[in-house]
Amino acid sequence: MFGWFDSQDGCYYQRMDPQPPASSVWWQGHQPGDGAVFAAECPLTTGKGLPGGGPTWFQNPPPGYGGGVDVQALAQQAVSKMGLKGPAIGVAPPPGSQGVIGLPVWLWDKVSPTTWGPNSASASAGAVTVTATGSVTQIVWDMGDGQSVTCTGPGEAYQASFGNAQPPCGHTYTTVSASQPGGRYAINATATWVVNWQATTGQAGQITVTRKSASSVVIGELRDLNN
Repeated sequence: MFGWFDSQDGCYYQRMDPQPPASSVWWQGHQPGDGAVFAAECPLTTGKGLPGGGPTWFQNPPPGYGGGVDVQALAQQAVSKMGLKGPAIGVAPPPGSQGVIGLPVWLWDKVSPTTWGPNSASASAGAVTVTATGSVTQIVWDMGDGQSVTCTGPGEAYQASFGNAQPPCGHTYTTVSASQPGGRYAINATATWVVNWQATTGQAGQITVTRKSASSVVIGELRDLNN
C-alpha cells in the first residue's frame, strides 16, 4: 500500500527500496543520501484522465507518512548534514612541476572529517532521533592513462626525505603526458563512504555514498628535466 496521497497531483507515493543508483535521472541532480526517491501510483493524471506517475525525488516525506516516523529518511537527512566531500587530493609531483616516467607518483587525501572521516550527524522527527557515523573505506584513483589504483587508506603526503621510495598509494606512468589534453594526465578520485546509522527506536542500517574530486599531473622523460 502506498504511503501518502498528494492531492495536488493526484498520486500516491511510497519510498523506493532499494533506492536507485546514483547515476539515475530520478535523483534529479541530487546525490543519494540527500532526500529519497519515491515511487508514484497515479490513478488519473490531472487533466488527462489517464494512468500516470513515475519515480519522484523528495527532500522530506510529509508529516505522518507511513503512519509514523520514517527512520530511513531521517538517516538520509543525517547523511546530508555531514557535508561529505570527495578527496582533498594531494599529489607529488605537485601542480606546476613535472613527474618522470618510471618514477612513482604519490597520491593521498588531506584527511579531514568531510574528506575521510569519521564524520557524524543526527536528524530528528518528533521523539525519534537517528545518529549516523561514516568514514571512507576506499578511494579509486583513475589515473588518466587507462589505469586505476584502489587504496583502502588515505595515502601519505610525500616528503623529500622519502627519495624514490614506493608510496603506500601511488602510480607509475610508462608514457609521457604530452599527447593528453593540455599535456596533462587527468586524475579522478572517487571516495566510497560507508555510513552506519542507529535510531532511538532500536532500528539500524547502513548507507553507502560516493564523492568525487579531480586533479592532474604532467609526466615527461628524464631528458626533458635535464634539458
